Amino acid sequence: MAFVRNAAWLALLLPTALLGGALIGQYGFDLYPCEMCMWQRWPHLVAIVLAVIALMLRARPASTMLVLAAALAILTSGLIGGFHAGVEYGWWEGLTSCATNVPAGGDMLDSIMSAPLVRCDVAPWSLFGISLAGFNFLLSASGAILILVMLAKRRKDTGHV
Repeated sequence: MAFVRNAAWLALLLPTALLGGALIGQYGFDLYPCEMCMWQRWPHLVAIVLAVIALMLRARPASTMLVLAAALAILTSGLIGGFHAGVEYGWWEGLTSCATNVPAGGDMLDSIMSAPLVRCDVAPWSLFGISLAGFNFLLSASGAILILVMLAKRRKDTGHV
């Protein structure tokens, strides 16, 4: 069961780190998310919840299925990130709409007019030519594959799911 427990910890820590980094970028460095950025966050939240439940169940057979589902959620976020990165790099066309963050309270019209317009086809930040969406793709896809390999190793060693 060590493989499942380690896979569950990875399924918890990876999306937590990626989602935490996105929130730090948003609130600490004014890197406002576009609509496709927000899509990438939801599967990470699902993975975190599933991994926490799997860790609470400990060695029960259901924990393996929860970790598998968490890995698929992480992979989903990564694939959305890969699509988003392709839009940012101009490889294909993405959404035609843009997103804004409108703070609550105050005059709604003033809030809307002063809110930053965030385009999905422009990367607000990159490192070595890789955007945040690109990093999400690379880290999420490789992390999900690693979790799946860990679960497959457990299955091979024990002879069951």
